[in-house]
Amino acid sequence: MAEEIERSTGLRVQIIGGILVTSPTPRGKHAGTVKCLSRQLDDKLPADLGAYEVSSINMPDNAEDDATPDLVVLPSGWEDDDDWLADPHDVELAVEVISTSERVSHIATKTSRYAIAGVPVLLAVDPRKGAWTLRTHPRDGEYQGVLHGKYGEPVPLPAPLPAELDTSRLPLYGPRG
Repeated sequence: MAEEIERSTGLRVQIIGGILVTSPTPRGKHAGTVKCLSRQLDDKLPADLGAYEVSSINMPDNAEDDATPDLVVLPSGWEDDDDWLADPHDVELAVEVISTSERVSHIATKTSRYAIAGVPVLLAVDPRKGAWTLRTHPRDGEYQGVLHGKYGEPVPLPAPLPAELDTSRLPLYGPRG
């Protein structure tokens, strides 16, 4: 059903915690943020890893549960895979760019689901505030390591990821009208 909704409406559809969640196609600055981070990762990742957009991750406990981060780092063999859901244990990094209308409760639910799935590193980038949050070491449905920063401050990443991501050129959303 989620795939059919995406095809017929153009909305992005995820099933998070058994709930169908739709969101509009990302705006230009949202897409620009993803592109900026993707370029940095592509330039610095080891050859056996790649940064992929529009790739969904299988979530545990429910075969119908998935999440589609804005950007995900997976083994480079992913691009030759016929599956549409990546195994969360193959994920090195998931990146979520916060949308202008995203609710705090929705962000918290997604964060928890990534931790439950065991995604080792989650980066949330918020162009509304010019801030980022890096979460690491998932255990018991929560990330144990949490680091907050502002645009202009580099995001330190654990190996095998690049040492850091530059946030100085990430765009900010304009005022909501």
